[in-house]
Amino acid sequence: MKKHLLSAGDLSREDAELVLRTAEELRSLADRPIKKLPALRGRTVVNLFFEDSTRTRISFEAAAKRLSADVINFSAKGSSLSKGESLKDTALTLEAMGCDAVVIRHSASGAPHRLANSGWVRASVVNAGDGTHEHPTQALLDSFTMWRHLGPRNGGTLDGQRVAIVGDVLHSRVARSNALLLHTLGAEVTLVAPPTLLPVGVDTWPVETSYDLDGVLPKADAVMMLRVQRERMSGGFFPTAREYSRRYGLDGRRMATLQDHTIVMHPGPMVRGMEITADVADSARSVIVEQVTNGVAVRMAVLYLLLGGNEPFETPRPSAPQEPPAVGTTEGADT
Repeated sequence: MKKHLLSAGDLSREDAELVLRTAEELRSLADRPIKKLPALRGRTVVNLFFEDSTRTRISFEAAAKRLSADVINFSAKGSSLSKGESLKDTALTLEAMGCDAVVIRHSASGAPHRLANSGWVRASVVNAGDGTHEHPTQALLDSFTMWRHLGPRNGGTLDGQRVAIVGDVLHSRVARSNALLLHTLGAEVTLVAPPTLLPVGVDTWPVETSYDLDGVLPKADAVMMLRVQRERMSGGFFPTAREYSRRYGLDGRRMATLQDHTIVMHPGPMVRGMEITADVADSARSVIVEQVTNGVAVRMAVLYLLLGGNEPFETPRPSAPQEPPAVGTTEGADT
């Protein structure tokens, strides 16, 4: 892998599959009583969050700590940033502290690229979401979830699998990253949204587009619902919430049209009753909670590969008990 993870588009298929294989090894830690490995002992990871976040920040924090790294959580609120300090000065401060990786979330698209290419820090930079641009680790955990469910029935790959991404694509960094990464992994992506919620230039993305959810669902192997990001909207993109839900929401009736193996996903946070109903979110085919578990494993894999090495991690296996030396022998004794 490269030094930084800034865009899902930067990952080759080999890189992406290396992350998925490494995450599969690391995921087994979630079922162990002691969920910790010494792989990154002595390394320092800074979570630099300029935007509010709970799920992503905690996921990165858990990932770093399970690898025994030291973690510094840096929030813009209550820090020198709220007093007018620049990103450059904050970065120089982190560099002076000797951090090894900076996980950054920022409301401005391109901020992680600026940090990585500025020369302000020598640390690896991980994009945890920048504006409406990208969120590569979310795409990796989504692909990992699909790979675990759909891969076994498809020769261990996502080649030819049909993925429908539904909702507010215009404001979704998750949709962009997923479109790029899933294409790299061989999947066929269809974006489903009202015309007002598809971005300009979407025809250059490696995807198909549709306005008809009911026409896409029966053919999908995975359906990912997106939240309508009202906080990023400055105008009316659809008539009413009820109208949006009627045309682009996933309810029990629509779920019944899915294939038996199709999984339902959501990057969170969900607005139940808007893009997805409670019965669908809590159904047996929903993998939304599993995505959170997989997120920790994938972010562990990313941090390990950026800071630890470029080979898949193998979790330690219990060693066979050693037979004690026979009485009267000198095995293990000083000579």
